[in-house]
Amino acid sequence: MRITLKQLEYFVAAGEMGSIKLAATRINISQPSISSAISHLEREFGVQLFVRHHAQGLALTSAGKTMLREAKLMLRQAQGLYTMAGELNNEMRGRLSVGCMVTLAPMIAPQLAHAFSERHPGVDLNMADGGHQDLMSQLRQVEIDVAICYDLQIPADIQFEPLASLPPHVLVSRNHRLAGQASVDLDELASEPMVLLDLPKSREYFLSLFESKGLQPSIVARAVNQEVVRTMVANNYGFTIANVRPRNPAALDGRKLVPVKLAGDHKPMRIGISTLAQERKPMVLTVFEEHCRNLISDRSIPGMIWGDVNGT
Repeated sequence: MRITLKQLEYFVAAGEMGSIKLAATRINISQPSISSAISHLEREFGVQLFVRHHAQGLALTSAGKTMLREAKLMLRQAQGLYTMAGELNNEMRGRLSVGCMVTLAPMIAPQLAHAFSERHPGVDLNMADGGHQDLMSQLRQVEIDVAICYDLQIPADIQFEPLASLPPHVLVSRNHRLAGQASVDLDELASEPMVLLDLPKSREYFLSLFESKGLQPSIVARAVNQEVVRTMVANNYGFTIANVRPRNPAALDGRKLVPVKLAGDHKPMRIGISTLAQERKPMVLTVFEEHCRNLISDRSIPGMIWGDVNGT
């Protein structure tokens, strides 16, 4: 092999930044070194990796996009050697990038990351949140190693392992007429004003609950931010349907929210870990997956109240 890991690292930096100048700043190396590495890779592979724009930087070619993904995988596998060496010395080392569904991150991510970093201080752990489609794209582009998300239309090239199920429930303000009921069914909700969490995939899930019964909800407001939905509900705009139950029962403005059981049998959302399908996973990723299994289950979920909304 007449290429080096350094050359691949320089290529990845240029591909992600879309500029040799920005890539040089990011990895603290000279611009000529990056240009030389890219030229060498293009000669070795026999393909053009970038289209050079004089005033607009670099743009990956179709072949360049494929090579970028493979280069990231190769660098991650090389990093696995350091992890393995650390394991032989009873020390876990390496880098790990974790993505978390934006509606789960405020509750799950802090405890999950802190507990892992305390146990494995040699691992450089980076956590970020995002929408479902963003997380799937980031996994495919090897921008993150693992995603904590729901089982909402997982692509065939992504592995999903379910860890816990979250049944849907109704959320209303403390002054709402339904707040005192033990349960409510979809037929009664269909005529009530609804505030919808308008995120792709999540939106389709909530609407499918009504569609499965031949009903159509009366949507009066939509928001892509879960906390905006909760605050609108707390201010009596209407009800919403949710799966997560934060330990803090109030909205961000301090107004109280009341969960009400959704009567009937409904498909739950399942929280799990998603990874890019691959033959061999780096040890640090395997260890993090086991960490997730220990903290997220049908018995307990970080940052959430668990059990029936009526307290059982």
